[in-house]
Amino acid sequence: MTSSKKRKIAAVLVDRANYGRIKPVLKLLKDSNETELKLICTGSMLLDRFGSSVDIVKSDGFDIEEKVYIEVEGSQLVTMTKSIGLGIVEFTQVFSRLKPDFVIIIGDRYEVLSVAIAAVYQNICLIHIQGGEVSGTIDEITRHTITKLAHYHFPATKRAGEHVVAMGEDPKTVFPLGCPSVDLVTNATKKLSSKTLDTLGMGRHIDVKKEFILVVYHPVTTEVSSRNAQMRILLDAVKETKKQAIVLWPNIDPFSDRISRDIRSFRECNKGYPIHMYKNFEPNVYISILANAACAVGNSSSFVRDASFIGVPVVLVGARQDGREWSESVIRVEHRKNDILLAIQKQLSNGRYKCSDLYGKPGVSNKIVETILSLRPYNQKRLHYVS
Repeated sequence: MTSSKKRKIAAVLVDRANYGRIKPVLKLLKDSNETELKLICTGSMLLDRFGSSVDIVKSDGFDIEEKVYIEVEGSQLVTMTKSIGLGIVEFTQVFSRLKPDFVIIIGDRYEVLSVAIAAVYQNICLIHIQGGEVSGTIDEITRHTITKLAHYHFPATKRAGEHVVAMGEDPKTVFPLGCPSVDLVTNATKKLSSKTLDTLGMGRHIDVKKEFILVVYHPVTTEVSSRNAQMRILLDAVKETKKQAIVLWPNIDPFSDRISRDIRSFRECNKGYPIHMYKNFEPNVYISILANAACAVGNSSSFVRDASFIGVPVVLVGARQDGREWSESVIRVEHRKNDILLAIQKQLSNGRYKCSDLYGKPGVSNKIVETILSLRPYNQKRLHYVS
């Protein structure tokens, strides 16, 4: 697309992981003389109890065009649903004012769904990054719904791209170039100091010269009957290894308050155990912690994606990531203490794995931005099946 007019691109960030994945793309769009980037923050990025990730975005040199408050308090399925409705209302107003040529979203969060609906129903061309993947929890449904709303698609793997096409999307609108977080991982410093960890979060001192385990565990919204005590079981298994533990707070999904409560309870009942808890990390700091971990344990998609880039041993617990593509560095176990413990011990004995390029090679973000700059906005989609 050749024009003297800058393309106005609205990019929406909904949580810390959301930002970390798309950050390299945003920087390139910000620095381009062909685009006018309008950055919008919403969801848990604006909430203090989740670390106010919006402050990290600002410190990285980005201007925030809008802060959109949509989260309904309560940490329940009903409040998640209400947040989607409120998000549609709020983003309808934002896009009506901004009138962007494109809206860019990434991932499969429920907040992203409200953004997609508000954009498409105002005839704004929607670009979706990381569609076509398969996973557990409600994100699976949300991701594919967004795919059917989006006009252009940037899946992270070849197989994900095939899934998008199989859902009736025109292959000419599908660009499986990789995950942009590979560039964040590539460029982030891997050096980590105990001082950095001590100045953040709360808990015992972590000696980075000794082995530590990184724990990130989020709610599984479709497993309502089995959500109780899952985090406590996981932490009990980690404690059995006698390794230090760094624990990151869960996301804002329903029942996250129970996981947070289990983390606090574990800390109070095990005051002699070297555990340190954090609400949030700046993306580069998180990558440094992940890169230096002896093992990563939990159900974060970063353990499937980012950890594979650097060969960190992973124990994936439960069904939240079931269906995703992962490298040989991942061992998947059920939510039983002994299973988790044995898997951690195996991964600690194994050590580092060979780095994987399953989710792309360095340079993904450049390719994505170059492609975006060549696109023309359109709004009338057609069902497209390859005969």
